[in-house]
Amino acid sequence: MDGPRASHWIEVDAGALRHNLSLFRRTVGPGAQVAAVVKANAYGHGLEQVAPVAAEVADWLAVHAAGEARALRGMGLRLPVMVMGFVPPWELDGLDRDTHLLVSSAEALGWLGEHRRRTGVSLPVHLKVDTGTHRQGVSVGELPAICRVAAREGLEVVGVATHFANIEDTLDHGFAGTQRDLFERALAVARHELGEVPRWVHASCSAAALLFRECDYTLVRVGISAYGHWPSRETQLSWVLRHGRDGVRLRPALTWKALVGQVQHVAQGETVGYGRTWTALRPTRLAVLPVGYADGYPRSLGNRSRVLVRGVPAPVVGRVCMNIVMVDVSDVPGVGVGEEAVLIGRQGEGAVTVEELAGLCGTINYELLARLSSTTPRLVVASAPAEQGAGG
Repeated sequence: MDGPRASHWIEVDAGALRHNLSLFRRTVGPGAQVAAVVKANAYGHGLEQVAPVAAEVADWLAVHAAGEARALRGMGLRLPVMVMGFVPPWELDGLDRDTHLLVSSAEALGWLGEHRRRTGVSLPVHLKVDTGTHRQGVSVGELPAICRVAAREGLEVVGVATHFANIEDTLDHGFAGTQRDLFERALAVARHELGEVPRWVHASCSAAALLFRECDYTLVRVGISAYGHWPSRETQLSWVLRHGRDGVRLRPALTWKALVGQVQHVAQGETVGYGRTWTALRPTRLAVLPVGYADGYPRSLGNRSRVLVRGVPAPVVGRVCMNIVMVDVSDVPGVGVGEEAVLIGRQGEGAVTVEELAGLCGTINYELLARLSSTTPRLVVASAPAEQGAGG
């Protein structure tokens, strides 16, 4: 990168993405392919920046919506794409035969059948089985009827899938085992109704792909961990309990930076920001950063979080504004306008992690990343040194 192109921006480490996806290529069974999940603007990292890099390593790309699939084709990416979310009939046009749809209802199969008759394009179908999440999917009992609807509509069922409900948030994976047993029953039903188990069988998210080789089947869906993050502390602890501390080293791919837009001098006893929620207990220097909750930096981080300036942690003071954050740089000598501050990532010896900020907000790393504004410029950068990754 030649330098910042805006007052704040996100850098995406291409080497970290390749490293993380390659780790899963080595970890999952030899019969399983890897789908990189790039929904939600690639978990906030930027679809246009991430997808071409992910396509170098992964076998599939997975998204939520049909529009995302069309965007991938617009980038010239030819890997199979799986659309995992609800697709209304008017969104089917423009999808090609290598765009697979995860289907959860007879109505959706009817729309696909009508689309096939109208356009001559038969989109491959993966049937979603609900094994206990009670989100998308049909029950095992409904599966025979759904298979018959697909046959009646002239559709090719190429996959059967499910999703785990509680594999990330607990050290007790008994319910996941129950779901897998139910999924095995679903596969037996599919074999009976279709004559064979479809080519693509998938259940694993990042957590399952890390922990349970028996759930690899023929395809795994890698989401949060493709970007260098453990799905939860429980997942990481489960790995340590099973395998020790060696073997998995995820590398966060995202760094969020902002330029210092002004340096303010605040006298002892004066207050800062809306609501006057912070009072200077000493003569204070503030760095004013042109970024705020409209950009995805949560308002709840006011007076709680920190950023890095010259590698030194600087506390956020006062309320986070729509487009402005104030940080106390009294202990960072010589800070001037135009210097880089790091909101997420590493600088020097310091680090601010997504998990740290998510914890302060009472949420998870997924949400904080996904809420990063799509209007923030994103730049692909060369790989950071390996030791900057998050240890496993």
